[in-house]
Amino acid sequence: MKRDQSPVLPGSGATDYARYMRTDALLDLQRSPAEMIHRDELLFQVVHQSAELWLKLAAAELTEATARVGAGDPAVAEALLARATLAVRLITDQLEMFRHLSPVDFQAMQPALGNGSGAESPGWRQVQAASRQLGRAFADCLADRGIPATALCPADPADPVHRLAEAMVEWDERVSLWRTRHYQVALRVGGHAPAGTPGSPATMLAKLVGHRFFPDLWQARLQPAADDSGAAKP
Repeated sequence: MKRDQSPVLPGSGATDYARYMRTDALLDLQRSPAEMIHRDELLFQVVHQSAELWLKLAAAELTEATARVGAGDPAVAEALLARATLAVRLITDQLEMFRHLSPVDFQAMQPALGNGSGAESPGWRQVQAASRQLGRAFADCLADRGIPATALCPADPADPVHRLAEAMVEWDERVSLWRTRHYQVALRVGGHAPAGTPGSPATMLAKLVGHRFFPDLWQARLQPAADDSGAAKP
């Protein structure tokens, strides 16, 4: 007998999938063909709106990871941070869609964007704040355990605190790779002048490429490893 597929969840939508995923609202968030001044607005909005969703997830994972560090559970924090890192990798990969957007087409659709800028992304601002909170929580964790940042390199794979430090470096690196790819897109599609040109938005993007949320962990990699007596190892 055919199973009853009638929706049982509350809300609008012809199916429970539509009601749970709120697809009616989700798919109505993009400008309609009648509103568009250029057909590639759909491509532009889909890439950026999906990025906002991934950043929302990343911020949530970072926030929970911070809570787990404060609770003395760095292993769980590491797993959560890995999920956030994958989200940033995915939004980096989807920038490849802009290979199909020419500078001429982007210029044609720019009036639809108003004065909007990617720097105004609420998802990115949440990720920035959550990353700083994680950095503070980890610094407190090291202080409570009497572990200097320099002792984290080389990493001990058997130590959850060391593994979390490595995951934090990986997070920083993935964010930097995303920024680098974003910078290249700005040059290729946005028609921005190269970094260093006065007034070019690309100049700010280029400066951010080298930013690190956890500079102490990167600095630790430059320190010579020391033995128990404090002497540098050969």
